[in-house]
Amino acid sequence: MSLRNRVTLIGRTGKDVEIVNFDNGMLAKVSLATSDHYTNAKGEKVEDTQWHNLVAYGKTAEIMQKYVQKGKEIAVEGKLTYRNYEDKDGQKRYLTEIKVEEILLLEK
Repeated sequence: MSLRNRVTLIGRTGKDVEIVNFDNGMLAKVSLATSDHYTNAKGEKVEDTQWHNLVAYGKTAEIMQKYVQKGKEIAVEGKLTYRNYEDKDGQKRYLTEIKVEEILLLEK
C-alpha cells in the first residue's frame, strides 16, 4: 500500500450513483459532500461544505450501484486523480476525482 496518495472522506452522497457500462466492466460515479464547522471572527457558527467527485470500478462499483443512494452516509478511501477532456464546444475541461478503492456504508 502506498501512503503517498491516499484520501479518506466521510460524507453524504449528493445524488444517486451513475453507472457507465463498458465491455470489460462498469464505472460508478457519484458526488460526496463533506462538511466542516467553525466559528468566524464575528463569533457566528459557519458550515463549510465541499463537494467531491467519486469514481469506482469493478466490485467497488457494483457495491456502490447496489447500496448507495442519494443522501447515504458513506466513508471512502482512495486516491486523488486528475484528468482533462475536451467538451462538445472544444473547451478543455479539468476534473479532480477520488478513485474509490474501499467503501464503508455508515447507516442501514
